Amino acid sequence: MTLALVAIVLSSVTIEVARAQGICNVSGEGLMSCRPSITPPYPTAPTAQCCNALSHADMACLCSYKNSQLLPSLGIDPNLAIQLPQKCRLPNPPRC
Repeated sequence: MTLALVAIVLSSVTIEVARAQGICNVSGEGLMSCRPSITPPYPTAPTAQCCNALSHADMACLCSYKNSQLLPSLGIDPNLAIQLPQKCRLPNPPRC
């Protein structure tokens, strides 16, 4: 019971930190809007909010996370993440 409560609290803190901070010129809120599109097993199509957030991203910076253990530890599939710019039909999608 206590372990489950700790897990819930840590998840909530992680979500709040992600919303407050961003990476690679993508706000935390923008990152959170993309999460359903990069989380297995049933990723959704990216939303307009997600695509808008990615349109301002530093793609080279995002590519640097491709082989990072950080993304899988957060439940994010790096292969799905790399596909987002193309799915959003952004010009010149990165070739990571």
